[in-house]
Amino acid sequence: MRVAMGISYHGQAYQGWQSQSSGQTVQDKLELALGKFTNERVSTLCAGRTDAGVHALMQVVHFDTNKDRSIFAWIRGTNAYLPRDIAVQWAVLAGDAFHCRACATSRRYAYVLLDSPVRPSIEIGRIGWTFRPLNQANMRQAADMLLGEHDFTSFRAAECQALSPVKTMLDIQISRNGAYWRIEFEANAFLHHMIRNIMGCLVQVGIGKKPPEWIQQVLAARDRRAAAPTFSPDGLYFLGPRYPAQWNIPDRTPAFDSLP
Repeated sequence: MRVAMGISYHGQAYQGWQSQSSGQTVQDKLELALGKFTNERVSTLCAGRTDAGVHALMQVVHFDTNKDRSIFAWIRGTNAYLPRDIAVQWAVLAGDAFHCRACATSRRYAYVLLDSPVRPSIEIGRIGWTFRPLNQANMRQAADMLLGEHDFTSFRAAECQALSPVKTMLDIQISRNGAYWRIEFEANAFLHHMIRNIMGCLVQVGIGKKPPEWIQQVLAARDRRAAAPTFSPDGLYFLGPRYPAQWNIPDRTPAFDSLP
C-alpha cells in the first residue's frame, strides 16, 4: 500500500530534508517516527528537498507499507512520535502509480522578508531581512524577465545535481503587508539554491544597487559569478507541489495562512 502525506516543518533546527549520518534532518525524524508507529523500516521519498534552515508548509512524501491503518491513525499516530516543529498535516492512500516527485507538475516557494532598519528578533529564522527600503516596481520589472523557460545556470549552486539548468518559471508574485514582503515563486522545477540566488538579485534591484534590466544580463551570462550572493535561508518556505486532480492530493494546508 502506498501512503502520501503532507508534512509541515520549521527547518531552523535541521540540516535540511535529506537524510544524513547525523540523523538531524527532517527525513530522518519522519522516518524514525514512522518506524515507531508501524514497527517496520519505512523509507520516504519527497517532492522537493529543502536546505538547512528552510521551512515547509506542505512537503509531500510517499512511502510503501504493509500496515493497514486509517487516515486518521496515520496522521495522529505519526505525529505522536515527531518533534514539535514537524507535523503531518494530511494523509491519503495513494495508488501504486503515484510518485510524489514524478507526478508533480510544478513546485512553489515563498520568501518572507522584513523591510526595516531594525533586525528581527521574535521572528528570527522565520523571515529574511533587509534594512534598506525596497522598490516594488523595480523588483516586479526584474521578476518579469525571469518568467518562461530559461537556462538558470547563473542561479545554480555549484553542487547542484540537476541534469539540466533549463527550467520554466511559471509565476512570481510580489506583495507587501506593512513591513513584510512576500515573494512567491512557481516553476516546473528548481535548481539547488535557485530561489535564494534569485532573491539575492531581486533585493539588489529592490534597494537600487542594480537596475531591473541587470537580471537579463545575469541570465544571459550563464555564470554563477554574474549573480548576487546567495541570500539567507531565513524566511524561505517550500509551499509544496501541484498535482493533476486525478491524484486527489491537497493543494494547501492551514499553515498557508500563517505567513504574512
